[in-house]
Amino acid sequence: MKTFVRLCCLFVVVMMTSCVKRGDYIYLQDMDEKLEYPVVQKYETVIQRDDKLSIKVSCKSPELALAFNIFGESGYTVNNDGSINASNANMTADSRTGGYTVGVDGNITFPMLGVLHVEGLTRKQLVDMITQKIIDMELLKDPIVIVEFLNMKISVLGAVGHVGTISLKGDRFTLLDALAASGDLTDNSRYDRIGVIREHGDTRRIYWNDIRSKDVFLSPTFYLQQNDIIYVEPTSKKVRNENRQNLFMIQSVFAFITSTISLILLFDKL
Repeated sequence: MKTFVRLCCLFVVVMMTSCVKRGDYIYLQDMDEKLEYPVVQKYETVIQRDDKLSIKVSCKSPELALAFNIFGESGYTVNNDGSINASNANMTADSRTGGYTVGVDGNITFPMLGVLHVEGLTRKQLVDMITQKIIDMELLKDPIVIVEFLNMKISVLGAVGHVGTISLKGDRFTLLDALAASGDLTDNSRYDRIGVIREHGDTRRIYWNDIRSKDVFLSPTFYLQQNDIIYVEPTSKKVRNENRQNLFMIQSVFAFITSTISLILLFDKL
């Protein structure tokens, strides 16, 4: 009797270990609540080709900075008193937003300053460059330059709640933010195979992330950049079916063992 019970228990243990573990579906399972982890901030966005930038210049005398904020086919005239009149009759809707699209050569053409190579610069670096050029050319004494991204977006594909494109506001947007905005992962998602496809100049590379581990915070793609593509790899249907079959078998075997042991104990008492 004891040998039979031991064999049955051993069988149940073996079947249970063959199923997917609970830990396969837990985020950041190796984080200790008693420990503190350093925050490595690497989310300063770098300007890329095809980015659309809003660049605005101002100063203590706004009329002096107007020439830097003329877009499209509009023009301006200087009055006798030194004031400036801008004409935007021919401006397109795109022009009114103040957008400068970075060309395939990484350049933009900026009023008064001409062609600027901006690819690879951060917003701060571009602000510093334009500010310094304006001062060096003695166009303004106290320029204030503001640079913003107008077309920040990422795409999310694969086994998520809903796929699609996410428009970003601000530079700081993480991989976990993207998953949350996409309806989180599903029962069909692999938590250890979340890829981020990123462009580097003329090359493209995929980085794989495992969000079950705290090491995801150290990933070069934890902080996302514009035009990143996130792909969540789905689990195999065969594996899921086998897990369901194993679970059903365990339940059946456990019920059989319980019934058998109950009957044996009952007959022993008779």
